[in-house]
Amino acid sequence: MTRTRLRKIPSYLFLAIASLVSVFPLFFMVVSATNTSQEVLNSKLWPGGHLVENYRHLVQAQDLWAALWHSAANAVGTTLLSLLVCSIAGYGFEVYHSRGKDWLMGLILLAMMIPFAATMIPLFRMFAELDMINSMMAVILPAVATPFLIMLFRQSARSFPHEIIEAARIDGLSELRIFFTMFIPTMRATYAAAAVITFMAAWNNFLWPKVILVNNDYQTIPMLISNLTAGYVTDYGMLMLAVLIASLPTMVLFLLLQRAFTEGITGAVK
Repeated sequence: MTRTRLRKIPSYLFLAIASLVSVFPLFFMVVSATNTSQEVLNSKLWPGGHLVENYRHLVQAQDLWAALWHSAANAVGTTLLSLLVCSIAGYGFEVYHSRGKDWLMGLILLAMMIPFAATMIPLFRMFAELDMINSMMAVILPAVATPFLIMLFRQSARSFPHEIIEAARIDGLSELRIFFTMFIPTMRATYAAAAVITFMAAWNNFLWPKVILVNNDYQTIPMLISNLTAGYVTDYGMLMLAVLIASLPTMVLFLLLQRAFTEGITGAVK
């Protein structure tokens, strides 16, 4: 064994330990979903035979499929609207330069520093005035335009050749047609990255839906999981199964768009 390989052994050991630490919570969640509550409390680390029983108890305790549908509607609706609104905003900020727009972009970036808790009460009062309490649109609309996504699309638009835009204008293409037929296909990786970020944030969002949805008619998966821990006795096997089911859509989406996600993020940073 050469000296170069010997020097790499500590790095490999560190990476192996870091990988095990990172994967262990997922492994424990999957294993716990097949065990009883007492076995989970005893930290049993091998699969059991109570998966079907945990699922039956979960369905009896909560309306699982309705919560999945509400979370999917919220996440998909938020993602589609966010991609459209934020990409148009980012494209506009980069393509149509002016001093006023640069100042406005600075204000938008400053908004990233304001915690959501500071704006939650004004948002609630605004939707109450609009008679939109306990509606899915009230959950979706506050997340449609986010400073981070606008910045992401603006950074990506900087790599879009402005000569193509000028040539398309000379050929008589409208601004909207340039955006939809030329910019969007070119920035597929950025859209994929933004879709993963937005979908995961919307799917896992708990605080705002808990505030604006005053009853369980439109409860989402995070709200359902919270309700499972609200009783005097918690069934941890059933709880772990609910967490596993809630994690699957985001894991599948990330695995499908992993390469495009990486390209989109690195392209935006450049």
